[in-house]
Parts: sequence; C-alpha cells; structure tokens
Amino acid sequence: MKIKVGVIFGGKSVEHEVSIISALQACNALNKEKYDVIPIYMTKSSEMYVGENIGKIESYSDIKSLLKSSQRVIFVPNSGKTELYCFPPKKLGNNLYGNIDVVLPVVHGTNVEDGTLQGYLQTIGVPYAFCDVASSAVGMDKYLMKCVFKDNGIPVLDCVTVHSSRYSLNSDEVMDEIEQKIGYPVIIKPINLGSSIGIQIAHDREQLDEALSGAFSYSDRILAEHALTHLTEINCSVVGDQSEAEASECEQPISEGELLDFKDKYINDAKGSKQSGMASLKRKIPADISPERREEIRTLAVKAFKALGCNGIARIDFMIDNDTDKVYLTEINTIPGSLSFYLWEPVGVKYPKLLDKIIYYALKREREKKSLTFSFDSNILEGFKGGKFGGKGGKL
Repeated sequence: MKIKVGVIFGGKSVEHEVSIISALQACNALNKEKYDVIPIYMTKSSEMYVGENIGKIESYSDIKSLLKSSQRVIFVPNSGKTELYCFPPKKLGNNLYGNIDVVLPVVHGTNVEDGTLQGYLQTIGVPYAFCDVASSAVGMDKYLMKCVFKDNGIPVLDCVTVHSSRYSLNSDEVMDEIEQKIGYPVIIKPINLGSSIGIQIAHDREQLDEALSGAFSYSDRILAEHALTHLTEINCSVVGDQSEAEASECEQPISEGELLDFKDKYINDAKGSKQSGMASLKRKIPADISPERREEIRTLAVKAFKALGCNGIARIDFMIDNDTDKVYLTEINTIPGSLSFYLWEPVGVKYPKLLDKIIYYALKREREKKSLTFSFDSNILEGFKGGKFGGKGGKL
C-alpha cells in the first residue's frame, strides 16, 4: 500500500513564492510507485487548497484563477487518522477529500518554518517531516541559534540584537552600541528570516541607519554582527536524526556582489527555468577547499544538526575568514531551499532517494513518540459539581 504524502507549501511568509518552487520540485521527485502525493497550497491568508492545478507551477501566475478552480480543505483528526475535508462542506455528496499518512511541510520563513505550522501539525496528530516545534523555532531565530551553538562549542560570530521599539525611541543610542561593540563593516539581519531577505552590509553610520530601517520593515528584531571582508562561504547539508546523521558534499556559493542575496539565490542564472529555486544558484560543487577543511566543515555540520535536535534534512552555512583561516557557522536552514537536493547528488544520493530518507525519519520520530506518555489517569476533578472551586475547600 502506498504512503499518502501531503506536501504543504506557501503560507504567510515573504518566502511564499520560494516555497512554491521548492515544494513542486519535491512533488515531481517523489517516487509515485511508493507514494500518493497530494500537493496542498497554503495561501498568504493561511487557507489550504487542493486540486488538479495545485501541483502545476504555471498555475501560480494567476493565483485568483487557480483558487477558483481548486478545492479548499481543512485537516480533521479522526480516530487516529488525519483526513482532508472540503470546506465549506458541500450540502450534497461526500466531503472527504482523502487521508494523509505524513506531511512534508516544504515551507520557508516566518509563520510557517519557525515552528508555527509544525505546532499545528503536531496538535492534530499528523506525522510531519523536518524539525519539530522547538528546533524549528530556535533554528529560525538567529540569536537563539547562536546561543545553542556557542554553548555546544560550535564557532559563531559575536552579535548585538535590537528590538524595533528601542530603535524607534533612540536610534542614535542603538547605532552607538553597534559601532562600539561590532564596528564597521557590520552586517544587519532580520532575526527570523531566510533567503537573505532584508540583509544589508553597512560601512558607515548613514548606511547603518539605512540597513536598520530596512531590516525592521521585515522583523521587529534585528541582529548585527561583524561583516567579514575576505571570506569564503561554504554550505553543507545534513540528513538524519539524533541517533544517526550524515553530511553531504560541500558547496561554495558565488555571489555577484558583496553579499549573497535573494537575487543571487533565486533569480540569476535560472536559465529560463521557472522552478530552479536554489538549484539555479552559481556555485562550485565540490567547494574549492582542502580535504581537511571539507571534513572539518562536514563534522561541524553534523554536530550543529544534532545540537539543535534537527530531523530529516537541514542546510548549515559557514564562513571561512581568509584573514585568520577560522571557520564560523553562519546559520542553519531547517527547511532549505530546494531541500538541498543538489548537494546530495554528488555523493550518490538522487533526489527521490533523499526524499525517501526524509520520510523515513519523519515516520521513525512518530513511532518513537508513541512510546512516550503524554497523559495519565487522575481523579483531581472527581467530586466537582459546579460552583466555585480552588485548592482548598473547592474554592479558588
């Protein structure tokens, strides 16, 4: 019997369109002899739709028409199963659209990748791939992520974090602190976004003010850290869970400017393809680094993956400071663009096999969860018959 896989994508995120590309790549690569695949599109208002055209990339040039030709659905937990029902329900006919055995939430960014969607899926009891609620949330928050890695002996750059309310009240004080603690050049990042959105490098106070204003338009908190000027970027993916994990080949992204930005990642060199995603990025695979440095980065990637409690797949990004020859972990992507399939092909793992591994770890985690106790019988409500109640004498 085939496994019924619901692939959720989109959502209320600035990386909405990137998610569509990543998800439809996965839908096309899933082995149809093993899986029944149901693409589930989540609109920017968090409504979910299924239908014949939901899995076609060309349909997303006209979202309004796509939704008119599709069926809105909701998840319903029912006797240990997770079912998709038409919503609003039809007055006549069957409202059950289908069952889901496991969900691939191929989503990117705030409100979906950050533990929000994972919490919903966990609440309704459907097995899902990738990180759980806690590791998703920490992985998305660049400051908390740094704290976890630093505590586990993984090298990261020092930083300053600032809330938008403080910047609004006294922007000069904020810029003074960044100049004193970080200095120039400084890189400013929204604390909980990916795809290089809202990230800028500042070389003076005027640019710093501009970078802060830009970043705060995407997030209410920002992170400032020293911008390395002579660096090599290296990315590595990891597949597994807490008991076993393996690293992919390393890549060396190539940017056209001072910063590897959204345009470099998703627009440049797409060669006319509308669904290249991260696979369109200019890169060297394998990275132009020594065998010793390659193994150092791959080992750090696995260590970071396990330190955060990841599951399924992640991509871990590093920087080599060429002036000091030191390696720093930049960030972790708990649901990487294109699921980093291009990093696994050089080590003999084709995309369908990679997806098999991701689904395997999702179902393995679900089996392990079922061995845990989440409730126990008690009689604390016995005897309550209405009225006021509390710790003594039945009263609050």
